[in-house]
Amino acid sequence: MKKNKDILNIAKQTILEESKAIANLIHFLDSDFEKSVNFILNSKGRVIITGIGKSANIATKIVATLNSTGTPAVFMHAADAIHGDLGNILKDDVVICISKSGNTPEIKVLVPLIKNNNNKIVAITGNKDSFLGKNADFILNTYVEKEACPNNLAPTSSTTAQLVMGDALAVALLELRDFTSRDFAKYHPGGALGKKLYLRVSNLLENNLIPVVTENAPLKDIIIEISEKRLGATAVLDKKNTLKGIITDGDIRRMLSDTTDFNSITANSIMSKNPKTIDYDAMAIDALHLMEENNISQLVVTKNNIYKGIIHIHELIKEGII
Repeated sequence: MKKNKDILNIAKQTILEESKAIANLIHFLDSDFEKSVNFILNSKGRVIITGIGKSANIATKIVATLNSTGTPAVFMHAADAIHGDLGNILKDDVVICISKSGNTPEIKVLVPLIKNNNNKIVAITGNKDSFLGKNADFILNTYVEKEACPNNLAPTSSTTAQLVMGDALAVALLELRDFTSRDFAKYHPGGALGKKLYLRVSNLLENNLIPVVTENAPLKDIIIEISEKRLGATAVLDKKNTLKGIITDGDIRRMLSDTTDFNSITANSIMSKNPKTIDYDAMAIDALHLMEENNISQLVVTKNNIYKGIIHIHELIKEGII
């Protein structure tokens, strides 16, 4: 029976074997990689990625990565392709075939059919001299010396190498397309990731009340305003509606511990002058960074130097930005 230290050693050895396989890929990058990227970049069609077995699983992940980074891609299982799904491949499509051996029966049947339609084939294979390697237009070599599996059988290092080569292809295409975070947001509108890329301060203000008091407002009015607007703070404006400061519930607590003459307290006597502000159209993630940098929980929002409201860090938490 394996001891705990043996289990950890197995895991470490697996990671080391696969990391070696990945690092070795650098030596296989050649002009075929460049040609593949440029051909896909200039193609009017999509990228069709096919494989069988574990390679098919890797193909689906590469498809997802390409689609999310601006390169339209479709997965086609190699077995299904020769039983009707070959119709998925259109005239201008580029086909990427993934196969460690490059000699599986399905690949041997599929490759000639693809070539008959005059589609270019990019091979991701560990065997350049295989049927797939010899018939592909471009070869991305993913040869590995051995699998991480102790029996050298279960696809482990080889599938990791395929995945990394696919990532290299996707990132190269991404950079050549000048694909920005704004573009990325279009494909990832959901979840915390999407919100970090598209959610703006103005979106956070949509349902917020706008707390405000004048410079001479008494303590009672200040407390009522902060309580009713439920943002833990209020802005202080002068008669011309110019922003003069901010009062937070923390300012109120500190004031209560320092004085007993509450009747003389007015907004301008306890407000913090020159409060941190953020533009109405700024990204919500920038608001978070500003709060973190200054160790504050609220930000005053302005647009063209006009006070628009206050946002609280709790709203960023609620939206999943944090």
